[in-house]
Amino acid sequence: MDDFHDPRQNHLLAALPGDDYARIAPYLELIPMELGEVLYESGTQMRHVYFPTDAIVSLLYVLEDGASAEIAVVGNEGIVGVSLFMGGETTPSRAVVQSAGRAYRLSGQVLKKEFDRVGGRRSGALHNLLLRYAQALLTQMAQTAVCNRHHSLDQQLCRWLLLSLDRLQVNELVMTQELIANMLGVRREGVTEAAGKLQRAGVIEYRRGHITVRDRPGLEARACECYAVVKREFDRLLPEVEEIL
Repeated sequence: MDDFHDPRQNHLLAALPGDDYARIAPYLELIPMELGEVLYESGTQMRHVYFPTDAIVSLLYVLEDGASAEIAVVGNEGIVGVSLFMGGETTPSRAVVQSAGRAYRLSGQVLKKEFDRVGGRRSGALHNLLLRYAQALLTQMAQTAVCNRHHSLDQQLCRWLLLSLDRLQVNELVMTQELIANMLGVRREGVTEAAGKLQRAGVIEYRRGHITVRDRPGLEARACECYAVVKREFDRLLPEVEEIL
């Protein structure tokens, strides 16, 4: 499973200076991430963080009646489990694998030990990098809330597709319309209609749960400003990660 696979396929890990990376590298465990797998549930204590390499994880809020909506996506640019190193160790959100692949799992104790050791002979690079990533993730969450409230489903779908594509090395998503509807918190019929418009325009091709983007500039032109706002903030806060991308 680990042939031709390296933790530094995750861009946060790749952005760490050599000494900082070397301290945590022995504790990184490569694991498969299956589509629909729940990494943690709302309110449960988090024991690990995850650095995706070719998987995408959705952070969802789930209501009492079972309805859910996505608040952020995390892929090879980031880390799943921000609450653990921020001191909370629990979160009201659920983390679900949106696109199958692999990730490197790290014990929360190891991460917190390294995160808290700033100064002396420690460079603090991991500490600073994770704090900036957390701020960028908060921007994505806030912008998603604004987008869901003020923009059309067509625009939301374009934003969601672009954010997902940025976290993959291919232009194809394995995703059913029902799952997209659950992520966006809308009816499946709405997603079918929005995806149909994009397909008729030649922007995407959808068949049997596979979405292939044929015209990325066209997709960006149809998205609202929310995608660009989130991307600019990630680029601003994580320039060393942007260089890797």
